Amino acid sequence: MRFTREHLLAQYDKTVPDLVGPELDLLIVGINPGLWTAATQTHFSYPGNRFYPALHRAGLTDWPIDPGAGMTDADRAMVTGKGIGITNLVARATARADELAKEELVEGGARLERFVGEHAPAVVAVAGLGAYRTAFGKPKARKGRQEERIGDAELWLLGNPSGLNAHETVDTLADQFRAVAAAAGISLNPT
Repeated sequence: MRFTREHLLAQYDKTVPDLVGPELDLLIVGINPGLWTAATQTHFSYPGNRFYPALHRAGLTDWPIDPGAGMTDADRAMVTGKGIGITNLVARATARADELAKEELVEGGARLERFVGEHAPAVVAVAGLGAYRTAFGKPKARKGRQEERIGDAELWLLGNPSGLNAHETVDTLADQFRAVAAAAGISLNPT
């Protein structure tokens, strides 16, 4: 899939629906949709994003999902059928997460708390340390399982899967996804 620059720029401030099925064990939370994500209406969608390759490598998907093409209905059904949901701290699309105001992230943290209260996942995994630190006023938060919870849900912080994040690889992210899947009681496919 290819988009013109004009088409992508037209995606500013658009939203992507939350991906949540009837059974929610693991809620994965991104920072906000990028422009490509808004164009494809698929969370974490961009050709260089490591999210879907890492989910598959971890054994959380039955087949690879193309990070640049967007999800098919079958992809969505497979992900939600495993008890996995996806949302964002901030709903509006931007080219880069650093375009978000601190107030938007704080408001997004409050929205996430309400969302978790409504959907009751066992585990919430936030992919993006800096955004979490700002949203929840936890400047020293580190990756991994957190002592605090969001509602009744266990809270984990993960690395950001964006291709712009040089600190993570598909393998390091897959390790993190395996850990949160185990905490949520989700069975993994053999890898």
